[in-house]
Amino acid sequence: MNRILIANRGEIALRVCLACRNLGIKSVAVYTEADAFSKHVAFADQSVRIGPSVATSSYLNQQALVHAAEKLNCDAIHPGYGFLSENPHFAELCENHKIQFIGPNSGTIREMGDKSNARKQALNTEVPVVPGSGDAFADADPAEIEARTIGYPVLIKASAGGGGRGMRVVSTQSDFRPMFAQASKEAESAFGSGLMYVEKFLPNVSHVEVQILGDNFGNVQALGERDCTVQRRHQKLVEEAPCSKIDDTIRQQLLEHSERLGKSIGYKGAGTVEYILDEHCEKFYFIEMNTRIQVEHPVTELLFRTDLIEAQLRLAMGEPLAKIVDSRPPVGHAMEFRINAENWTDDFRPSPGVIQRWNPPSGSGIRLDTHVYEGFRISPYYDSMIAKLIIYGHHREQTLERARIALNQFDVEGVDTTIGFHQNLLDQPDFITGNISTNWVENEFMGK
Repeated sequence: MNRILIANRGEIALRVCLACRNLGIKSVAVYTEADAFSKHVAFADQSVRIGPSVATSSYLNQQALVHAAEKLNCDAIHPGYGFLSENPHFAELCENHKIQFIGPNSGTIREMGDKSNARKQALNTEVPVVPGSGDAFADADPAEIEARTIGYPVLIKASAGGGGRGMRVVSTQSDFRPMFAQASKEAESAFGSGLMYVEKFLPNVSHVEVQILGDNFGNVQALGERDCTVQRRHQKLVEEAPCSKIDDTIRQQLLEHSERLGKSIGYKGAGTVEYILDEHCEKFYFIEMNTRIQVEHPVTELLFRTDLIEAQLRLAMGEPLAKIVDSRPPVGHAMEFRINAENWTDDFRPSPGVIQRWNPPSGSGIRLDTHVYEGFRISPYYDSMIAKLIIYGHHREQTLERARIALNQFDVEGVDTTIGFHQNLLDQPDFITGNISTNWVENEFMGK
């Protein structure tokens, strides 16, 4: 690969720019009017305006992105995360135009992006799954019959998407039909498909995911697990690695199951296999696979001393895993705190505007991935995440202490942020001991 178009924006686009520079690859940034002064535009070797600020007419415009790649002689496209990163039609469009899509092929994205198909694949490879429907449903009638068979409470989930959209917990049969309609409509709007599937709702669970990498030679390697239990409305807020709730036996099983699943589908590139743990952290169940790089990948990078964005590029160029991944075992403990431009005391209301003061922390074990700076205007058109504060320590206790110091140093003015949320979180005994579930933020922490 000689020139890569980055079909994304913000922090991840900047990371790809830097990875390209380190590998001697030319980078091409796309941008909108709202992002004209973003860092990734300045850091790229070349940039082109892709359309208006509204994402549907720019960052989600598949034909425009491919046209720009062809016009600027790009031989590959990196999709980042979000937007078109898990869209099989976009990957297929790239393939048809002889442009390399940096990630798995369109068939793999299609197979694992459909959650009902992903469940079947997991079952075929003897990976435990949450009890649920074997098929996805367009209508409420057969879905309701399946829900009665599974037993309430159940979880209705969009077959074609994730991130909490198109998802509803249903406690009683009388609520099923209206909630199915709501979830299906939301899924249709977000993912272009209203197909839904139903699974048993398990309360008080933890959310754990396994990072995998696959090369062109059939090799798949798991790079540890991440604990993503701190969530609000199915949106992750804090991630850490390793997961302190599980023992080495469960950890080894998670890694082996994830590698086996990846090999069974011939997985290539970076991907994440996601699971939930029961409230005793003694059993785990596959829930989905994300066929892209994750927002929280830096915590894995620190433990394994491997730049995962560079790894994506090198895998796409045909290098074997053995030359990419550091062979030494993981060391230390890392946490990532998502810094969003939101008023967390007012139901996490978005807070667009101009950053009038930006004084981030620095010091041992402190890393900040961001695309913003003092004077930067945060647009209302896109996701509200403005930075990822990643903290590394020799053990969890040191990481927590360094996180407290870093968050207390983090000074931002002009917009509301979630820094205060994280500061308060670090004072909670339940978080410190790990005695939390995916509904803890809403049911316990925010209710105090």
